[in-house]
Amino acid sequence: MTSDMEAVGAANTTQAGLRLLATPDDGPNHLDYRDYAPVPALPTGFEGVSFPEDPIRLLSVQVVLILAYSTIIVLGVLGNSLVIYVIYRFKTLRTVTNFFIANLAVADLLVNTLCLPFTLVYTLQGEWKFGGTLCFLLPYAQGLAVHVSTVTLNVIALDRHRCIVYHLETRMRKDVCFGVIALTWVLSAVLASPLAIFREYGSFTLEPGHTIQVCTEKWPGKSTDGTIYSISMLILQYFLPLSIISFAYARIWSKLRGHVSPAEGGANSSAGSERHRRRRKTTKMLVTMVVVFAVSWLPFHAFQLATDIDNKVLDMRDFRLLYTIFHVVAMCSTFANPLVYGWMNRNYRAAFLAVFKCRRGADRGRSGRLDMVHPINGGGGGRAKKIVLETQEAVSAQLNATDV
Repeated sequence: MTSDMEAVGAANTTQAGLRLLATPDDGPNHLDYRDYAPVPALPTGFEGVSFPEDPIRLLSVQVVLILAYSTIIVLGVLGNSLVIYVIYRFKTLRTVTNFFIANLAVADLLVNTLCLPFTLVYTLQGEWKFGGTLCFLLPYAQGLAVHVSTVTLNVIALDRHRCIVYHLETRMRKDVCFGVIALTWVLSAVLASPLAIFREYGSFTLEPGHTIQVCTEKWPGKSTDGTIYSISMLILQYFLPLSIISFAYARIWSKLRGHVSPAEGGANSSAGSERHRRRRKTTKMLVTMVVVFAVSWLPFHAFQLATDIDNKVLDMRDFRLLYTIFHVVAMCSTFANPLVYGWMNRNYRAAFLAVFKCRRGADRGRSGRLDMVHPINGGGGGRAKKIVLETQEAVSAQLNATDV
């Protein structure tokens, strides 16, 4: 990946061999979508070279980037933590689909906490200041998180396809669900492993007396190895998952629009109609999640694909600024899902509101204005959290386990 060094991937020079692409001896250290953070790829031999001004070094641009990344981090941490908490807190929300949604939230939290803060600092500083260990661990964690997200979206779509299209009323057992989640992380860990294995941490001399630390990919074979892996991951992380998901939801939507199963007719027609309506609303929500993911990541993936196809893209003066803008757009997907849940699903909306009401009620209870409080987990040791019993009962009455 490229670094800051006054031009960072935008060396617009006419001399052959002074491009910021690594030579075959250096390995394909080009900007790659597989890392959330722009890890530098600086081949040797550029000591004393003068590069054009990098727009990211402008104060106004840096202020905007700080605000953008900070907003994404705060919203992502708060929103995804809230999703995980309400699924843990309310038994009615502990369904198979919601466990997969919680898995998505964990992956997004991984991005918000382990990726974006380091990305912001590294983008502004233009030098890897986090040491050799994090050089290997952070790109790996970043790749792991995006694989978990895409695989989980596919699992949700296929599970609903199995239940709705084939009228299978028995949902996936929870133990099977947890096994699938574990398998998702194992598979994602394997797919992301090259990001840790083929990596190098070292120093790069910009000019005599000025050396910076860099963290870059280092492939052992041909210079095309990195490009092959990049395009392969683009297919596995974006095009193939979206194709599978689109096919599954297209069949689901066709089934829900044109047919109600026989089990939902007769004396139970009213209950069947309500179940059908809930399934349609839930499917709309899940499709919206996929659309948000696809639209958020499309500019970033398209830019990376253009880089892989035509290396001259790296010569653009604003290359790194464009990369960062597309990266910010992609990262918006890490906080969008909780907003979608609150907007389109009454269970999550009621649970979110209950959490805030409980906290306000607990504060009032400590002031003596509310009498009914209920300790969670027995309340032993005086350290148990407390919630307002009336609010707990109210939200439990609103939650419907079949909504998701």
